[in-house]
Amino acid sequence: MANQKVGFIGLGLMGRPMALNLLKAGFEVHVWARRAASMQPLLDAGAHGAASPAALAEAVPVTISMVADAPDVAEVTLGPNGVVHGARAGHIHVDMSTIAPGAAKAIAAQLAERGVRMLDAPVSGGEVGAIEGTLTIMVGGDEAAFHEVLPFFEAMGKKVTYVGASGAGQVAKACNQVLTGVTVVAVAEALNLARAAGVDPARVREALLGGSAYSKVLENHGARMLARNFRPGFKAWMHQKDMRIVLDEAHSLNVPALTSAVAAQLFNAVVGSGKGEEDSIAVLQILEVMSGANPEA
Repeated sequence: MANQKVGFIGLGLMGRPMALNLLKAGFEVHVWARRAASMQPLLDAGAHGAASPAALAEAVPVTISMVADAPDVAEVTLGPNGVVHGARAGHIHVDMSTIAPGAAKAIAAQLAERGVRMLDAPVSGGEVGAIEGTLTIMVGGDEAAFHEVLPFFEAMGKKVTYVGASGAGQVAKACNQVLTGVTVVAVAEALNLARAAGVDPARVREALLGGSAYSKVLENHGARMLARNFRPGFKAWMHQKDMRIVLDEAHSLNVPALTSAVAAQLFNAVVGSGKGEEDSIAVLQILEVMSGANPEA
């Protein structure tokens, strides 16, 4: 690969381990984050720091962002100190955040006017996948640019798929969140039903793992629900935001999204109850309260 240098913007729960995996793969990694403290673990591991996203883009031919939402992506790419002000013609920017497909296309179009190619490449797999380098990566944008940066993707993920034109990666991620969001709610609902019926939820889960109800969510998230481990691997407010993207997209296309709407309301309740910083599996606690239970007592 000609481009051995890469810049990384956003070093939070997901971004930090992803950038570390790029370092472990032997790439020269340059980093920027809003907080200097977030950069320090990467600097200690051998990364180079930058004063701004623009300075980052001056130093490398490829930049990657992993930030919270569309306004953050716009700020680090198009803002006063954004990537666009330091990038040379032909620069590739990869946004791995989860944002609305329309926002991804709009930002990509504005970057293209300045000679920057953008890929939308959201991920699935949570913090564990980011740490282990086993993320699923869904990519939209210019296919030639995709092949140029594929080695970077392969350092961070196990399953990398080129989905289609600009915005297609974000559409795939919205579909992913339909399935994961609804399934998290379904698993919580099933375990809560077992508890309310006086049956051991752990044994119910064990039985279900062997049949057609099996899913990774039942296996992994279900185990964490039983352990009452709500430490965030994927924060509830993030799932709330992602379900909003799903419903907005469905609304714009006049597509019914009935189960997604129910799941979205439950994630709203999780965040509204003050549990937004906990894992999205905290939806179990909302269902328990609605059922008149208090397992924490």
